[in-house]
Amino acid sequence: MKIYFFMNIDGFSNCYIVANEQCNEAIIVDPGKVTKPMIQLIEKNHFDIKAVLITHNHGSHSRGLTTLRKIYSPKIYAADYEVAGSDTIVLKDDGVIKMAGFTVGFMSVPGHSSDSMCYKIGKVIFTGDSITAGKTGDTNTSYAKRTLISNIQAKILSQQDDTVLMPGHGPPSTVAAEKQFNLDFGCPGLISPTMTQAD
Repeated sequence: MKIYFFMNIDGFSNCYIVANEQCNEAIIVDPGKVTKPMIQLIEKNHFDIKAVLITHNHGSHSRGLTTLRKIYSPKIYAADYEVAGSDTIVLKDDGVIKMAGFTVGFMSVPGHSSDSMCYKIGKVIFTGDSITAGKTGDTNTSYAKRTLISNIQAKILSQQDDTVLMPGHGPPSTVAAEKQFNLDFGCPGLISPTMTQAD
């Protein structure tokens, strides 16, 4: 597996091309904008784009889908059917699907949005806006924040510590780093060994 990163500067969102170089097939995660460098990479490597995975239906993560579908014919997976209308393969809850020679786990992680989905390929999780390096995603209510934190703890932080997190915004992280430094989980790594919680 090889992962190529592209940033959409319009929304400062991340897009990923996940390539299986053994069969020259690929998956695109969150095409917020389709750029010339993306197309050049796909064409240069003769990647057959098998699927697009949408973590949630916000424009900065899905707007490029219109352009992408004019060039390629991927299957589109999301938790919101409005992403691509009747062409959307709607995912519910948690499960596993096969595509591009990969086994892809999907996990429903509502909180940032009701349709938030995370995708796990190997030891990498594409988290969308559910969690970024050092913080959880934005929410509209305290209830949504509690729901999001609970889902992250159960489904993402329960993974092996060396699992890599590829977020919708910002730099990559790991499960271990988020357990230790994420402000929404108590960040014990930021507490000095000479301090106590009472200090």
